Amino acid sequence: MALTDAKIRAAKPDVKPYKLADSGNMHLQVHPNGSKYWRLRYRHLGKEKTLALGQYPEISLSEAREKRDEARKLISEGIDPCEQKRARKAAPESTNTFELVARQWHKSNKKWSETHSEKVLKSLEGHVFPYIGSRDITTLGTPDLLAPVKAAEAKEIYEIASRLQQRITAVMRYAAQSGIITYNPAVDMAGALTTVKRQHRPALALNRISELLTRLDNYKGQILTTLATKLTLLIFIRSSELRFARWPEIDFEKKMWTIPPERKPIPGVKHSHRGAKMGTPHLVPLSRQALDILKIIHAISGEHELMFTGDHNPWKPMSENTVNNALRLMGYDTKVDVCGHGFRTMACSSLIESGLWSKDAVERQMSHQERNGVRAAYIHKAEHLDERRLMLQWWADFLDANREKSVSPFDYAKINNPMLTK
Repeated sequence: MALTDAKIRAAKPDVKPYKLADSGNMHLQVHPNGSKYWRLRYRHLGKEKTLALGQYPEISLSEAREKRDEARKLISEGIDPCEQKRARKAAPESTNTFELVARQWHKSNKKWSETHSEKVLKSLEGHVFPYIGSRDITTLGTPDLLAPVKAAEAKEIYEIASRLQQRITAVMRYAAQSGIITYNPAVDMAGALTTVKRQHRPALALNRISELLTRLDNYKGQILTTLATKLTLLIFIRSSELRFARWPEIDFEKKMWTIPPERKPIPGVKHSHRGAKMGTPHLVPLSRQALDILKIIHAISGEHELMFTGDHNPWKPMSENTVNNALRLMGYDTKVDVCGHGFRTMACSSLIESGLWSKDAVERQMSHQERNGVRAAYIHKAEHLDERRLMLQWWADFLDANREKSVSPFDYAKINNPMLTK
């Protein structure tokens, strides 16, 4: 049973130390001389450890529980509270702590969106500052800088570990450029992380598109789920771009869906602010087939702002697993066969294999970032809209053709080339 103040006051010393257990693996250790100390037992990286939380009554029961909860939160994030405490004790008083310089670096980045800026700061606060935030930045060496990165790697959150390494390097570069440090030890972190092969989302081979369409047309699930899955296949946008869509984004007259960089957040719905991933408006030309589906959806949810409303609450979006759940009910393993995101791969592959469309138009419709900085400077304003309108209609017609019989993108392109008849 949890401790009470009355039980603690009544605890008398014995010839040997003994423990009074509280919740959450915290206990009060009573010594023969009458002193009482709060302790927390925990495991970190497979080792059992004990954290000192203070002495009673200087630290009350409620205060000890607050310290326990703070420590348990750190442990859940892969941070060893004992190591953090030791690092803070060892850190000398400094006006140039890593955290202070990191916040200055963060504040200096004016081009970030508000959402990205918050994300960067949160990653530092959650994964880096607990390790080296209070340290004098001029005393940090490469092993110190690697500590939070390696901790993230140990938790197998490899993408976060990679981003932490990039951000720590950027902070140290800022410190060097500002004259705070004379040498940047972060440059020696290169190659420290284990290279993990990127896992691509599963997608069906193109000769199985007819099979997918047959299963989708025979699917007996909820109508909005069916429509969402069909629309995803037709316009191959990202899951969050679809789920959090609002009706004002659709222009039926111009046959265009404009996905904004950010959307108004929905209270209580994680990531509902997400819009176009690349941080700029993403234009999606709408084929005849996509417009037909959107008109049916409008008849269902048009009185609400959200296009894809939840089953029980029209002010909340449909579940993030809606499309994948439908695919599973159709008999597909979404970890091996195909998932909703895999529709993007199938569409991209078909458009490229057709030989009809420029790479720039395909990449722009996929809303991919141009990796070549020089090239990006020249093409970032190019929308290729006329070509993309034809391309999205060709893709919709190609899918319809595969409802009749299986046909490859190349073979279909030989007899259906809209570039010759536009």
